[in-house]
Amino acid sequence: MDLLLHSIQMDWPVLLPIFICSILVVAAAINRVSFYNKNKRDVVQFIPKLQKELAKNNLVGAQNLAIQCGGVIGEVTEEAVRIFSEQKSGFSRSFDIAASLAARKLENHLTILGTIGGVAPFLGLFGTVVRILYTFQDLATQGNQSAAVAMGIGSALIATAFGLGVAIVAVICFNSFQAIVKRFEDDFQLIKLLFLSFVDSEDEPSTGKSQSIAL
Repeated sequence: MDLLLHSIQMDWPVLLPIFICSILVVAAAINRVSFYNKNKRDVVQFIPKLQKELAKNNLVGAQNLAIQCGGVIGEVTEEAVRIFSEQKSGFSRSFDIAASLAARKLENHLTILGTIGGVAPFLGLFGTVVRILYTFQDLATQGNQSAAVAMGIGSALIATAFGLGVAIVAVICFNSFQAIVKRFEDDFQLIKLLFLSFVDSEDEPSTGKSQSIAL
């Protein structure tokens, strides 16, 4: 405890950036966890219900189902219904735009976690180097004092440990949230494939009819 207090008193200028990074990591993690929990939906139950409405060509029912679902999944589905009713021929491209915009909401603040995960260890190393340099300077002016040298080196290593700790938490959160975003994107693809199956089914009769006429 004495070593930690000594490190804070002597090295606070180099520890301050790491402390700020730790606050940003906690804030970004809380924000993302709250956002993902609010937008979490059971797609396994939602997709069959949506499929039944589309099979009956009940676009109003499909839209109401999307509104009831809510969240990012509901927003993307509602946009998919609108695109399906207005421009079936260009459904795939238009849906990809809507899905990409939704993915940006999901990826918000993840850059902060990724950046801190890469920078925090170097901030800790920088603090360690600075403290060791001051320790050598004190050693040169005050002579050989084993206690002072040990205290200085120990204080220097705290900066490295602090930086590594912040980086580890940031990387774990970043990778975990990226996996959640990937699951949402997979859900978007399921919705897209569902709508495309009905687009293709409507195109097939007209294609067969034109071929019979040509014959």
